[in-house]
Amino acid sequence: MSIYKEAYGQNPELTSSAPGRVEVIGNHVDYNGGLVIGAAIDRRVRLELGTNNAGLLRLVSGQDTKPVELPLGEGALVPLQGPDRWANYLLGVIKKLSEYGLPLDTGINLAVSSELPSGAGLSSSAALEMATAVAFNEWAHLGMDTKALVKAARWAENEFVGVPCGILDQGVVGFGRADSLVAIDCRKEEFQSVPLPADTCLWIFNSEKKHSLIDSFYADRHAECQKALSLLQRSLPEVSHLALVTAAQLEDLKESLPEPLARRARHVVEEQGRVQRFMEDLENGEGWETTGSLLTASHASSRDLFENSIDELDYLVEALAACPGVFGARLTGGGFGGAVLAVTSPSFAEPEGRAIAHSYQRRFGHSPQVIRLTPDQGARIDSI
Repeated sequence: MSIYKEAYGQNPELTSSAPGRVEVIGNHVDYNGGLVIGAAIDRRVRLELGTNNAGLLRLVSGQDTKPVELPLGEGALVPLQGPDRWANYLLGVIKKLSEYGLPLDTGINLAVSSELPSGAGLSSSAALEMATAVAFNEWAHLGMDTKALVKAARWAENEFVGVPCGILDQGVVGFGRADSLVAIDCRKEEFQSVPLPADTCLWIFNSEKKHSLIDSFYADRHAECQKALSLLQRSLPEVSHLALVTAAQLEDLKESLPEPLARRARHVVEEQGRVQRFMEDLENGEGWETTGSLLTASHASSRDLFENSIDELDYLVEALAACPGVFGARLTGGGFGGAVLAVTSPSFAEPEGRAIAHSYQRRFGHSPQVIRLTPDQGARIDSI
């Protein structure tokens, strides 16, 4: 029995789903206006939608079958606090879509289920937002395209939930394709599908150290980057985003940035260079033996310059980098916990993953979750 039918005693009118995403390279570059690369993955969040006669918005999740009940109407849609605040990701999308004609005069039932581990850096929040966006776009016949839905979902996270993220998460979740990566020019908000080279495997090693971008240092890093840009603009008024500063410009102006702002800026500028080389390697058909080293270098920069790694992630990256068949590894997502991405050849398989998991358990007292991922389609309607 579906969660929806169990909670509401009837079948839903439609079902949508959206994938989690893995950030392949471009750590904290998105809100700094740069190029980032990610992949939608074959673990999804599902949303079932129907109507009720009570004039209420009811939401239930697979983790809590007691519905959150709210009055409808634009003025009633305000961020929740406490244990129900998970619903803010949906409420923010609904509030934004009301500006595009979504009616708020009909009672709505929603049920959410997820295959994604929370707090692992796989963007379960963006998956929930995009599953909500495509569901209501279909249900209310709004006629919005994917880019407009992505921007509405990002608004929900930035303005309603309060996380100052860039467009990476919602963009990858919206524009994902099977067997492909998604490249995003975050300044121009342009999206490109890039075929994943054959015989490439993606693995996630979830440290089980959950992060929360609302409660973490994410907002602090965002503010530090904006401050660094502001100081650099005194000499470079034409530069609109930190990722557009060149390495040569940063070197010339390094004395104008105090620590830790200098480290944050150096990470963003050098990470943007790694992303550009990564894209060039993919386009030129370079082997992973060369390209994979960019991932490991990205992690070192996140660890040393951006300081958003933790001991568990560092240990996993070091163990993976020493393992045959692993081309590169790095933390993925916001950091401060979460997971490590490894790009491997097909020769890397379950036994190697289990060996790393066992060594991690001996070191930290608990096992990481090991998941092999396949790039998957973005947010979609599954049934009507």
